[in-house]
Amino acid sequence: MSTESTVKSLEALQRNLGESISPSAGEPSVVIIGAGPAGLSAAYELSKNGIKTVVLEKDDVVGGISRTAEYKGYLFDIGGHRFFTKVGVVEKMWQEVLGGDFLSRPRMSRIFYKRKFFAYPLEAKNALFGLGIFEAVRCGLSYLWAQIFPTKPEDNFQAWVSNRFGKRLFSIFFESYTEKVWGIPCKNIKAEWAAQRIKGLSLFSAVWNAIKPQSNSDKSQVIKTLIHEFQYPRKGPGMMWQKTRDLILEQGHKVVMEAPVEKIHWEPGRVTSVDAGGKRYDGEYFVSSMPIKELIEKLDPPPSAELRSAANDFHYRDFLTVALIIKGDNVFPDNWIYIHEPGVKVGRIQNYKSWSPEMVPDPANGCIGLEYFCFEGDGLWTTPDHELVELAKREVGHLGLVNPDDVIDGTVVRMPKAYPVYDDSYQRGIDAIRAFLKTVPNLQLAGRNGMHRYNNQDHSMLTAMLAARNIVAAKTGIGPFYDLWRVNVDEEYHEAGEVGMEDELKKMESTQPLVPQSIR
Repeated sequence: MSTESTVKSLEALQRNLGESISPSAGEPSVVIIGAGPAGLSAAYELSKNGIKTVVLEKDDVVGGISRTAEYKGYLFDIGGHRFFTKVGVVEKMWQEVLGGDFLSRPRMSRIFYKRKFFAYPLEAKNALFGLGIFEAVRCGLSYLWAQIFPTKPEDNFQAWVSNRFGKRLFSIFFESYTEKVWGIPCKNIKAEWAAQRIKGLSLFSAVWNAIKPQSNSDKSQVIKTLIHEFQYPRKGPGMMWQKTRDLILEQGHKVVMEAPVEKIHWEPGRVTSVDAGGKRYDGEYFVSSMPIKELIEKLDPPPSAELRSAANDFHYRDFLTVALIIKGDNVFPDNWIYIHEPGVKVGRIQNYKSWSPEMVPDPANGCIGLEYFCFEGDGLWTTPDHELVELAKREVGHLGLVNPDDVIDGTVVRMPKAYPVYDDSYQRGIDAIRAFLKTVPNLQLAGRNGMHRYNNQDHSMLTAMLAARNIVAAKTGIGPFYDLWRVNVDEEYHEAGEVGMEDELKKMESTQPLVPQSIR
């Protein structure tokens, strides 16, 4: 799309937003679906501009995947949420809301394989010596074989990594964890994902960089892919969103809990209201962070057959944490470790005390969370809680990380739709929902599941804040209009100056996680 046509389409969308019909006196001007980082950030931004909002949340706790779960006074982070961003407006909101409740925490994470820890990201010297002489020789021979007889065509993740590291190192450090997380065989993941994540790196270059003397100019050119320190709320990420909710309520806005969306009423040109928790909420504007699949299914009247079919184009990877309370505090020092053992189901283990000492109420104890990646409804997901706790005890014992006899108690937290899947059908669904949104311009989508985009917390927040600014601009006629679908997608678009906040957006783009895509 040309710059001129993009500007014209945005101007038309802004004009249509401004033509939405106002609600009855006393009704909220904006209805927001979801009280996660996206929904609450939108409400916070709108409250600062004096625009009345109501946030509808189906659960009994705010924060979405960024919530903090609690069990007998022990606090659990669902996945580990570092508060780190290059985006000034997001950092500003964090400080406005929590300020002195942030801790500065050192970052430490490693790979665990065959009862040994390996540096992450991989360091050639550490990896090869840690594997032992015999295994290192096998890896070296595997690498030489790959150089003489590379896999062709190099069109999948397994082939790309094996050609640069050898099949032996691929199977040790890449295969098991990748397939646990995404549930996709490495042969079915596009090679482009590996090329993005491991730019210009091979076993030869890694070994050479490890042994060669480094000049000052070499050190200045190193790209820092990992931060060494981050901020973290002293009682977990949910603390941020609980406080945001409280501030919104203090300003006279509404956050309605246990209000699952039942219907989204619409007509050509606009969304009119939302039925949630047995009550109808009329609004002038609407922001949704609920999964797109569910949004389509809730539309009333039902949309076109094409859009109804598109609901089946969105798939998700789900997630559960088994938290174990452990007698003694001699747990590993990492914030989290990646488990590259193919013989266990656990993919990653969190050490909550290393995130914040206040997550563990008894300093004499420790608390860890074993993370299992699964699909909602599969055998792992439907396993009873007590059996999952026993599985977790057996696996940490098998790994040699914790003595199962030291486990005092345990609990399970399930998180559906934790990871949007980038398979061969999702883009078709995105195209369909974007076409529909053009017909109801007073509805905007934001956040991870709201846009089906695997992102960090700051991206969810920023898309929601920009959605709120679109509403402010539509109501006042002042300010730019932001195309949320172009955020963190097209660097050339940012440089063209059409979105605004160009430097902020490009900074954020450099910190977002990459995702694998299936080979068609």
